[in-house]
Amino acid sequence: MHILSKSRGRSALAAAAFASLALGGCGKAPAPAPPATEVEVTEVTKRDVPITQEWVASLYGLVDAQIRAQVSGYLLRQDYRDGAYVHRGDLLFEIDPRPFQAALSLAQAQLAQAEAQRGKTQLDVNRYGPLAKVEAISQQEYDDAVQANLAAQAQVSAAKAAVEQAQLNLDFTRIVSPVDGIAGIIQAQVGDLVGPSTGALTTVSDVDPLKVYFPVSEQSYLQFMAAHPDADSFHANVDLRLILSDGSVYPYPGKYYGMDREIDPNTGTVEVIALFPNPRYLLRPGQYGRVRATLSTLRDALVIPQRALTELQGGYQVAVVDGGNRAQIRTVEVGPQVGTDVVVTRGLEAGERVIVEGFQKVQDGTPVTPLPYRNAPLAAAAP
Repeated sequence: MHILSKSRGRSALAAAAFASLALGGCGKAPAPAPPATEVEVTEVTKRDVPITQEWVASLYGLVDAQIRAQVSGYLLRQDYRDGAYVHRGDLLFEIDPRPFQAALSLAQAQLAQAEAQRGKTQLDVNRYGPLAKVEAISQQEYDDAVQANLAAQAQVSAAKAAVEQAQLNLDFTRIVSPVDGIAGIIQAQVGDLVGPSTGALTTVSDVDPLKVYFPVSEQSYLQFMAAHPDADSFHANVDLRLILSDGSVYPYPGKYYGMDREIDPNTGTVEVIALFPNPRYLLRPGQYGRVRATLSTLRDALVIPQRALTELQGGYQVAVVDGGNRAQIRTVEVGPQVGTDVVVTRGLEAGERVIVEGFQKVQDGTPVTPLPYRNAPLAAAAP
């Protein structure tokens, strides 16, 4: 019994030892490494970056001439097609000329009467002059004749002025364009009684080139003047581009034309005017857009996609992929935005790889599998 008991004890010890070895062996087996995280990366590039600003802009004709009737009368006809291009001197409207023709005829008749009266008084002066010298008539009679002749001459001058005014009024019944440009839609109807107080009949706009007004803040104005101390105004060589309401960029660049004399105290802005060529008349008065100006250029700036940035407590971070394909989280300082990119002023070097897609999936030291950054808009546009 004692021997059997010993044998059973040894068997139990052996089983316990085997179990212990088995358990110990399982604990020392290495766990499989997690797969590296796939991320999209791009290199930090160095290039010259133009610094631009944009302002809301309003478009006006180089000349917007309001066409008004200068005499009162019934509108007989419209002599142009709404929206047509007209030349200076082209007939636009005609007002019933008959009352003005009658007034001219009356003024001409009065002029003839005044000239006849002057002729009589002049004959009196010529006749009375020698008689007064020999005292055949009194000096008073001669003086009266001279004064009557002067009054007759004044009447002739007044009658001539009346004829000129009547002729001018008659001419005003034919309303012509004062400029080359596009004539707007008529604001009256044929048969209406029109006159100086009835408002504009239409507007003719000279639209090539076209004026673009945009308000520049006082701060931007001062910054520009500080950067260009020799310029006494918005420099004529500043590159100006017009962005239309649909987001397209107008193909012709503009040039600085002028600046208002004062800063508007209500808005804190100064009005700037640019001229944009408009050979196809695409631009029209009343349109709105944005003017973009290139004010300076940053040389050898470090640029990354804005999507690579993560904002944290007022600062910015990027994830850099090192030579061992591990993520490194860095704090960076940024400069101006350039389209979908941004300038980095501190924290990166040219040629380093930054994570653009997948930043939220990594931490400092996370192993990654870097893939080339696929620009989503470009990928969508590819066939």
